[in-house]
Amino acid sequence: MRALLPFTLLFVAAPALAGAAPLMKATPEAGAEGRIITKGASWNCTGGDCKTMSDASRPNILCERLAKEVGRLASFSVNGRAMDQTALAKCNAKAK
Repeated sequence: MRALLPFTLLFVAAPALAGAAPLMKATPEAGAEGRIITKGASWNCTGGDCKTMSDASRPNILCERLAKEVGRLASFSVNGRAMDQTALAKCNAKAK
């Protein structure tokens, strides 16, 4: 029984060690309010900013999907790290 304890602890602790999904934040140029559902994320938009925590897809793809719904984005960041201007321009090319 004691031999199984380390393996049991490993399986119980593994999800906690995996970490949380990244926090993504976007600022639509035209503003946005409410909940916006895109493939891979549920965005909560208040005060002009939209936020989600999702590891369902790459951030660049989630940026493009949000831009398709709300229009051009002034900024997009992942865990506080801003997307560079080249990547943001590519994201905004998908805007509605």
